[in-house]
Amino acid sequence: MRTIYCVIASIGLSVFAESLSAQQSGEPASSMQAALESCQALLSTDFTRVQDAPLQIVDARVVPASGKKAAYCRVQGYVLPQVGIEMRLPIAHWNGKLLEVGDGGWGGAMYLFLCEGPVRRGYACIASDMGHKGATHLGLWAQDNLQAREDYGFRATHVTALAGRALVRAYYAKGASKSYMLGCSTGGYQGLVESQRFPWDFDGIVAVAPDAVSEADVSMRQVWKFRNLLSSEGKPILAPTDLELLHQAALQACDLTDGVKDGVIGDPIGCKFDPAVLACREGRTSGCLSAQQIQAARNVYAGPRTSAGVPIATRGVFAGSEMDWQVDSGSSAEVEEFFKYMLYRPAPGSSWKITDFDFDHDYQRLGLGALYTDNNPDLRRFKAAGGKLIVAQGGIDGLEIPGAIFDYYETVERTMGGRESTTDFFRLFVVPGMRHCSAGDGAFAVDYLGYLDTWVEEGRPPDVMIGAHVDTNYLLDHSEDTGSAKDRVWWAAFKLMFPLDPDIPVSFTRPLYPYPMFAKYKGKGDPNDARNFAAVTPSTPTEPVH
Repeated sequence: MRTIYCVIASIGLSVFAESLSAQQSGEPASSMQAALESCQALLSTDFTRVQDAPLQIVDARVVPASGKKAAYCRVQGYVLPQVGIEMRLPIAHWNGKLLEVGDGGWGGAMYLFLCEGPVRRGYACIASDMGHKGATHLGLWAQDNLQAREDYGFRATHVTALAGRALVRAYYAKGASKSYMLGCSTGGYQGLVESQRFPWDFDGIVAVAPDAVSEADVSMRQVWKFRNLLSSEGKPILAPTDLELLHQAALQACDLTDGVKDGVIGDPIGCKFDPAVLACREGRTSGCLSAQQIQAARNVYAGPRTSAGVPIATRGVFAGSEMDWQVDSGSSAEVEEFFKYMLYRPAPGSSWKITDFDFDHDYQRLGLGALYTDNNPDLRRFKAAGGKLIVAQGGIDGLEIPGAIFDYYETVERTMGGRESTTDFFRLFVVPGMRHCSAGDGAFAVDYLGYLDTWVEEGRPPDVMIGAHVDTNYLLDHSEDTGSAKDRVWWAAFKLMFPLDPDIPVSFTRPLYPYPMFAKYKGKGDPNDARNFAAVTPSTPTEPVH
């Protein structure tokens, strides 16, 4: 069914209310007209006095229900001077809660697809463009624009939360009972920033694949990956067949750590894999890797080093992620945008390239990105405010370079006084076999918001979360995006709505346990059923914790 957008206007309002009411299964026309009038009234409400977030509304429309999508009041506007926002306020069955969703890349867009499932569940949902408009892989907006950099770094996420509260109060005539934040990648970064800088904004935060140090540090780690995977001529050092060879060898080394051979490394953090097992030698000249290729792979796993071998960042990607290492001369364009426009100030007329980064000296300049940091382990104020934090990281994420989040979590534990005093408000999960944010060979489909809500509302922490692997053919058939099959599957997986509809085919499920635990097959029962797995810790890898 084609979604119809209707601009609220006084002419024909009652007629439209009757039409919309017919779609709302039992909602009387009088109630619907009241909702429509409330939506229209937002246009004439003065929000310029919202403290720290003066807001201007530019449009308010009602979007009728369509299929499984609920009807909502769509509000568009901006927080002065330039933070664009869009909010979706459920017309019927509001659950009394507010949700802010994060952005991606270098911002500029709004990941409003993340609102669709929550709005269906009754959440009022808001998103922002982080202070500028444009494609998320471009960074020109930041050049000589301190306001935009500040908005991207931390301000936009905060003022969007304030704007959301004001809109909820104006539309429903009461404030939200609970406020949540949900995001991945840049959205995960936004979530960590909120817990550190504005710990009173949200009762609960879900941060998936955050960089957990700074945008500058993760960008350096990406440059390291590209520099090691591309030759000086910009050609891939590892061809697709080489990556497949490397991937299969990694699985051979670590696939059975979870007790089942399923093409997924269940404990990617603890996987010990040396690509030297694939070294070419006398009598073995095919199905092997050269010394250059082996060193490149070792470097990608290990993370950035100086020419003297001194580590200058956390570890790199985990074994099992090799099929996401395919690069070409254009792969580094997005990270180059960061150094050209958001961090350094290149000489006039110069064009910064990843080959310009000096790993012996330039890591010392990353402090110029102080606006883009999310590495403060002192979360005492967030905990004292009653906040709950769920962080998840894909085991085969090749984009966010996942080692940093585990280093950050362990630093938080030391800062907060130990594991017990940390896990009562902050839990970190590894999702084995998950790519960046979603998709992959593992059980990537997780209802994070549901687990967070239960923790906040009922005081029941997520001792275990259940992930599902949605059938790849289903995702491909239901993708609305263009590009390669791999990209289309990724977007379709990222856009899944939770809880999953019963007609969505699930290949298998897995339990996800708080770090450092991981799931291990009990040895009997269907290995595709999460109930047949138990938690183990790295210190007792063969003894399930029942």
